Amino acid sequence: MARAKKQIAKRAAAREERSGDRTVATNRRARREYEFLETFEAGIVLRGWEVKSLRDGKAQLNDAYARVDDGELWLFQLHIPPWQFATGFGAHEPDRKRKLLVHRAQIDELLGKTQQQSLTLIPVSLYFRDGKAKVQLALAKGRRLYDKRNLIMARDAEREAARASKEMSRWSG
Repeated sequence: MARAKKQIAKRAAAREERSGDRTVATNRRARREYEFLETFEAGIVLRGWEVKSLRDGKAQLNDAYARVDDGELWLFQLHIPPWQFATGFGAHEPDRKRKLLVHRAQIDELLGKTQQQSLTLIPVSLYFRDGKAKVQLALAKGRRLYDKRNLIMARDAEREAARASKEMSRWSG
């Protein structure tokens, strides 16, 4: 009887772990290259073994971007390598465009913002929420070289100030 309870508890823990959010890939370069104005979540339409490849943690968001085409939101240049056990029928094109699932009102709003202003849609992270693949998109404005330099200088100055205050507090008391 005790053994059965342990197995049930183990299965419940495994189910809880699967149901939680799990990040597959992040676009770290995007924070340096763009200034995020607004972020939102979108579902992603996947085929065949792409989900299994994502569950293995294999995806690259480096050059990916999103765009509205024919009234639908699409994600371009997301690289999902073929699943290692997929052959023949299960293999897929790694860099194909993938449809994103958002409400019609959001698509219209994004289309208006990207056409009126010089804004782009950048995928920030790819993750699983409640067993479904999701993409966090950011409405972003590109940074210029001098903006990047100013950002780096401000970050360095902040670190130096934190080090100096830590050093002062260490010697004062």
